Amino acid sequence: MDDDALLDSLARAVDAAPADAALRLHLADLLVARGRGPEAVPHVAQVLAADPSDAAAQDLMRRALGQPVVPADLASAPADASDDFDWARADQELRDVVEPMFVDGDPATDASVGPDVERVSLRLSDVGGMTEVKKRLEVSFLMPMRNPEMRTAFGKSLRGGLLLYGPPGCGKTYIARAVAGELGAAFLAVALSDVLDMWLGQSERNIHELFVAARQAAPCVLFLDEVDALALKRSVQRGAGRNTVNQLLHELDGVDDRNEGVFVLAATNHPWDVDEALRRPGRLDRMLAVLPPDLEAREAIFRHHLATRPIAGIDVRALAKATEGYTGADIAHVCETAAEFAMVDSVRSGSVRMISQADLQRALSEVSSSAGPWLETARTVVEFANSSGQYDELRTYLRQRRML
Repeated sequence: MDDDALLDSLARAVDAAPADAALRLHLADLLVARGRGPEAVPHVAQVLAADPSDAAAQDLMRRALGQPVVPADLASAPADASDDFDWARADQELRDVVEPMFVDGDPATDASVGPDVERVSLRLSDVGGMTEVKKRLEVSFLMPMRNPEMRTAFGKSLRGGLLLYGPPGCGKTYIARAVAGELGAAFLAVALSDVLDMWLGQSERNIHELFVAARQAAPCVLFLDEVDALALKRSVQRGAGRNTVNQLLHELDGVDDRNEGVFVLAATNHPWDVDEALRRPGRLDRMLAVLPPDLEAREAIFRHHLATRPIAGIDVRALAKATEGYTGADIAHVCETAAEFAMVDSVRSGSVRMISQADLQRALSEVSSSAGPWLETARTVVEFANSSGQYDELRTYLRQRRML
């Protein structure tokens, strides 16, 4: 049996009997003897983790790491200053090789550390198109926040709540990050999994801790994604779900200006399902429709997703005109599909073929807009549940597309 076959056989034996220290050390010894010390280190480390005083394993570890071996007559002597094995160094070298057995008190794995607060460099100028969305953001949200003198003169508090709504894939999260960048504020994104918990009372506690983190990082944009799932109308909820909504409302009220410097943005695909109390003045009192991108935005999205791919002869303007009603996610899918067509041809021919206009046109014939079902639901809401005018933006968009 050759050396490689022997080592493979021993490795399978170790896998079958992982607790057999002698077998594991035998495999490690053979690896070291064949100049494969780094491969032996994890095996020796497993033995030392179970028995740190194993002298044979200690010597083998030194050999695997290329360090001097302690003579046999000194191996059993008490450890003192003459022991030249640097355990601290070995710990650092093995940190990425073998996971620690215990992580008590390790900040990197302590769940109590709290949510991640980001610093973003994205700006609204980095968002292609969406002129009307940017204008509304500037007038109703950003301008008061960026002008402290005017804000003081008019008695405007440094608090804000804005609900972004629209079909999936239109960039609501992207815009929220850009708002944080415009304000020079921290960004704390809250997903459904960050809040909801199976244990009674834990969801409310999670909401409180997220707001505490945002207040400590102020100025901070606290972004609540899928807020309809967090704050579904209490009239259709029972039990713990109602308590979660109540806690969210309590935190948003910001008693004693505790939310000063915390700008709350929320996003939803179903604004008509959000509890109405969440949208009263002082909470998420402004709504902004983020609808399928306009022509300029679609062109920018195509350029973004094609920028790092091998392309030739692409008419981006024609593509943007052909994707009226497509979401940003739909356009990304079109580019991905076109790249697949070119890649398959390249693999078959053995040489790289550029992505062409024909590939993108073919992709357009296979990928349709995903916003259709959402717009059909939205049309019903606009027709029968817009007495307060809160969906006037949506009404205008639907009329432009002749859906009303």
